[in-house]
Amino acid sequence: MHVSPATDFLTSSAALCAAVLNLRGEQLAAELGRIARDLLASPHGSFVLSGQAFGPAPDGAGARLACAVASGAVDYGHLVVGGRAAYDEQDARLLAGLAALAASLLKVNDFALRSTQAYLDLEAELSHQAQILDQIHESVLTMDQTGYITSWNKGAERLFGYSAQEAVGRNILFLYADEDTAFHDAFVEQGGRMMEVRRRKKSGEVFWASLSLSPLRDREQRPVGLIAYLTDITERKHAEERLHHLAYYDALTGLPNRSLMAKLVDQALTSAQRKGATACILFVDLNRFKMFNDTLGRATGDELLKQVAQRFKQVLREQDVVARLSGDEFAVGLFDIREHFEATTVAHKLQAALVEPFLIEGHDLRVGASIGISVYPQDGVDAEALLRVADIAMARAKLGGDGDSVTFYSHDMNQGMQERMRLESGLRQALADGELLLHYQPKFDIRTRAVVGAEALVRWLHPQRGLVPPAEFIPLAEATGLIVQLGEWVLEAACAQAAQWQAAGLPPFRLAVNVSAREFSAALPARVSETLARYQLDPSWLELEITESTLMHDIERVIAIMDRITALGVSLSLDDFGTGYSSLSYLKRFPIDTLKIDRSFTTGLPFDGNDCAIASTIISIGRQLRHKVIAEGVETRQQLEFLRDAGCDEVQGYLFSRPLPAAAFEAALRAGWVEPG
Repeated sequence: MHVSPATDFLTSSAALCAAVLNLRGEQLAAELGRIARDLLASPHGSFVLSGQAFGPAPDGAGARLACAVASGAVDYGHLVVGGRAAYDEQDARLLAGLAALAASLLKVNDFALRSTQAYLDLEAELSHQAQILDQIHESVLTMDQTGYITSWNKGAERLFGYSAQEAVGRNILFLYADEDTAFHDAFVEQGGRMMEVRRRKKSGEVFWASLSLSPLRDREQRPVGLIAYLTDITERKHAEERLHHLAYYDALTGLPNRSLMAKLVDQALTSAQRKGATACILFVDLNRFKMFNDTLGRATGDELLKQVAQRFKQVLREQDVVARLSGDEFAVGLFDIREHFEATTVAHKLQAALVEPFLIEGHDLRVGASIGISVYPQDGVDAEALLRVADIAMARAKLGGDGDSVTFYSHDMNQGMQERMRLESGLRQALADGELLLHYQPKFDIRTRAVVGAEALVRWLHPQRGLVPPAEFIPLAEATGLIVQLGEWVLEAACAQAAQWQAAGLPPFRLAVNVSAREFSAALPARVSETLARYQLDPSWLELEITESTLMHDIERVIAIMDRITALGVSLSLDDFGTGYSSLSYLKRFPIDTLKIDRSFTTGLPFDGNDCAIASTIISIGRQLRHKVIAEGVETRQQLEFLRDAGCDEVQGYLFSRPLPAAAFEAALRAGWVEPG
């Protein structure tokens, strides 16, 4: 019987370690078999993988000894030796020891290989994530809970100008602009908060950024810091500021315009109501201005208006509000007065400011002013009402003497009040008796001249008066609340007509229906859906035009309603864009398809610099937000050419077509539209 010495086992163990560490596959199996053969002094030795048969004994002679190489539930295979006459218990113990050592080494080696691979996979994943973070345009950085920067991607390097080596380890406060005072720890818990902030670059430049903060958590989901995402929005903020100024200030005089005047007056009246105070509105119209403007030219007239504005500002108090409404019309708001007759003193100051002649380009120009005054609260409780009646009083003042006079509004000036009441009663009856009808004004692609849509416009066919102008009954409907019933009728009638055109095989085009602020409620999407279903009308036929002022109250509610409407497949258009003021940070969130330039900005094109600036800005904003832009009220070739050159997409107006009854519109659509003359 052969007995292997202890040194042989030690030698075999060393060889076994080297084999497991350095060999794989068939080479490892062959080496394991050789080590077993040498240890047991056998002619033959092999390592048989788990699940494989041992095969016949080599040369068909001699004994064979096998031992499993296993560790716990893991079975690697068997060490098999053979070719000797016989094997005893000591041989079996030697082979079992070798098998146990092999199993342990294989298990440790497997674990080491898996760990190494896991580390390599993790390292590769981290490398990929780092590459992704560095490639995205947005700057991404992380901070601990005290505001110290822990990571800084390439986007942050490009945005701020600091390398990662310069930024990591510093407190985020070093990026703040001067007016920023502290790092807000509350953001760690809130997370996801979005805001617009001012930050400072390495160069010292201060810029606007959109900042989104999310919590950074550990494996136990405990907050350990913040992830900050920043995007440079400086250009957008500047555009927003330009639009704000264009929307709220007169480009010529720098004074507030009518929109801002109305807002400022309404705010002041709220305060006056709480205090029980008196307020007055002065409506000022310059006398003899039109003569100078027509004879000496617009440039002289513009300079005269600028100097008049400066004189008015000089004689008014700081708390008074002065605005240019339009042309040579100004308005003044007086809110800190004890008695309304004090407004007369201010009116005379304004007239006195015009006594000295204006020296412009060698001309000695003298203008006067007719001033109408309305008093809060007896003449009205909001800006529009007070301006309206002050305008009536100004017209009365202009009739007296040489025109340079001051008149307070009195109720007997408004002779049309009873007519208004008769008109309201008639409109209610018209809704009940079917006296309303729709006309359709086509919308054209500005380049191809193809009809791409139409606007449904309500008309009132009065039994005695005939067609009542919309300017008479639409404001009345808005003031009395009838606009909701009127809007419901228009939606119903427009969908019914579109369904007829759909059935007649006309290709779909967007039929626009105006939606008032009062109609824009949570019930609107369901009403639209039910109307479409009732007429089996494809949603691509319908577009809702929403006024800009509708969108600026309870933004989240408005967006939710808009999302429900667009989910139906109905398009949304923002009507009268530019007459109010939409924050661009909100505008980009509205799911609208089209911006509509109000006709008040189209009228002066291309000769009025202010109108040109506003129209161009709106078109630029529309392009940046990927919205179509349509201009209404296009009546001249010059307007059309300016809009086309500025990049406007669509137009509507008398240059192409007046609003037409349904039959005439369909006939013109089938026949093709004649090019405007």
